Amino acid sequence: MPIRDLTKAEEEIMRVLWQLQKGFVKDVLAELPEPKPAYNTVSTIIRILEKKELVGYRAYGKTHEYFPLITEEEYRRFQTEQLMANYFDNSLKKLVSFFVQDKNISLSEADEIIKLLNKQKDQ
Repeated sequence: MPIRDLTKAEEEIMRVLWQLQKGFVKDVLAELPEPKPAYNTVSTIIRILEKKELVGYRAYGKTHEYFPLITEEEYRRFQTEQLMANYFDNSLKKLVSFFVQDKNISLSEADEIIKLLNKQKDQ
């Protein structure tokens, strides 16, 4: 199943699972900031992520240990592709131009970007 957009709550749970690598609902809940959601809310969100085939589990009797089925890098790549497609006509030039103008990138940051691009070009 292809990766799909996550809600803010789903993404927050995924971030915890990426950090933990695996865990029970109580482990995920312990890592969430205050005010903590209810146990059942976290459990429901994890089951939604499971249906989206982004989270898997191992059953130990009635309890489940959950783990991510995609990496954070895979989701980051998906989100970047969505951003480029939806807002920058799939143009890396338009994306970089936006950040250069909007974020007022320093010369040292621009130099690092150029080095990265040259390194990629040489590969």
